[in-house]
Amino acid sequence: MEEKEIQAPGVLVSEEQVPVGEGSGSTTHASGVKAKAVHSAELFAALQESKIDYKSKYSIQLYISIFVAFCCACANGYDGSLLTGIVAMDHFQNTFHSGKTGTTVALMFSLYTVGAMVGAPFAAVLSDRWGRRVGMFSGAVIIIVGMIIVATAHKIAQFVVGRFVLGFGISVMTVAAPAYAVEIAPPHWRGRATGLYNCGWFGGAIPAAAIVYGCNQIDNDFSWRIPLIVQALACVVVLFGVWFIPESPRFLMANGREEEAVDFLAKYHGNGDPNSKLVQLEVAEMKEGIRQDGIDKRPLDYRPFIFSHSGRWRIAQVLMISIFGQFSGNGLGYFNTTIFEIIGVTSVEQQLAYNLLNSVLSAVGALTAVAFTDKMPRRKVLVLGTFACAAALATNSGLSAALDAQGDNIQPSYAKGALASYFLFNIIFSFTYTPLQGVLPTEALETTTRAKGLACSTVVVYALGFINHVESQGRTLEELEWVYNQPNPVKASLHVDKVIIREDGKVAEKVVTTTV
Repeated sequence: MEEKEIQAPGVLVSEEQVPVGEGSGSTTHASGVKAKAVHSAELFAALQESKIDYKSKYSIQLYISIFVAFCCACANGYDGSLLTGIVAMDHFQNTFHSGKTGTTVALMFSLYTVGAMVGAPFAAVLSDRWGRRVGMFSGAVIIIVGMIIVATAHKIAQFVVGRFVLGFGISVMTVAAPAYAVEIAPPHWRGRATGLYNCGWFGGAIPAAAIVYGCNQIDNDFSWRIPLIVQALACVVVLFGVWFIPESPRFLMANGREEEAVDFLAKYHGNGDPNSKLVQLEVAEMKEGIRQDGIDKRPLDYRPFIFSHSGRWRIAQVLMISIFGQFSGNGLGYFNTTIFEIIGVTSVEQQLAYNLLNSVLSAVGALTAVAFTDKMPRRKVLVLGTFACAAALATNSGLSAALDAQGDNIQPSYAKGALASYFLFNIIFSFTYTPLQGVLPTEALETTTRAKGLACSTVVVYALGFINHVESQGRTLEELEWVYNQPNPVKASLHVDKVIIREDGKVAEKVVTTTV
């Protein structure tokens, strides 16, 4: 490598002296000056000089805003664990006579999916035209209407219509909420904020499983009506919460409300200082990157995803994580009780207990990943995590096949190994995919295409359910536009800046850009 000398205050640093890594390599010299490889020198310098007080009033308000978005994911997760348990209840069967399998039950499940697919394009229009908060509010209202329809149903037709309405409402919420979470978060909190949003699925799924289990002891129709009514709880939080949270600054900037956008950034990203280096950087990048005549103003215009280079890369990344997230073995969760029976857990009560334990362990895996999402490189986590998932799933499959061959003479060690490997798979999957399924699509999309891209993701995810990547860490959302416009966005995403850091922690100067 050709040596390049760089003059910094009090020290001479060569390019050979600066290690290159995923934004974390550094060398400390005798004078106390340190060289560090970062993805964006400008962002790194801004963050060094603009420390956000995580205990301040504005930071707490930001946490509340992210919690409102989190509740939208809770509503989605709640429904995902609800109907399977309700259909098994005797009083539900006495009312609808649907059976536990067959065409009628399939209709109940699939109309929810169809509603979500139909609702996704409308969700994009709501979120782009009237704001992310209006999108979340509207979705909450629609879900509550759907809840009323299903909870008061006495006929299959009414119940099925209610399921369609619920699916429609869920898609409206889950297009607006992740866009909101990623757009309000400071750059270095973005992964945790959006990853936590997606973990809201467990925030709904675990209570749903517990409520269905407890209500099964009620000896009347409230055994299945109460779980359906409780589905509206998260929506009520959203319904009232959106009035007390700020609108996305990127939505404001895209709609000519620059003063409000700057005010948001000053409060929540700059400790109240509009002259903060981080605030100034974000404002400059938003002005440059967000078009006020973008496709968010044209409801049916999806052409940039097809006819522009960056648009094709962006939507490809969104669709790939959407598809891979559905076809990585996690679909086995629909058959948990069958799986537990195959590996020797024959008691229904024990199967339900293991099902709940599996959800809790998966949630632990997901929340652990959220804590490190802003420090871990996305691509490496996906690649290594997918291999680990495959290994755990292969172990479970091999042991399950051996158990099946043993017939009634099951060896406890095989059964325990199969159960442990199944739990391990779900923990690894949740660690790898749950946060990134929320983070990657929202990061990949720019402000004016974000709602439409998330709507496309919603359609793909639910379409896959019906029949059955570029490194983004360490950059601002606007800087990702440069990445996607390069001839090879994957290679471009690995470029890092080297910066010289003085003893006081501030950046002395940007050194050079290098590919990892």
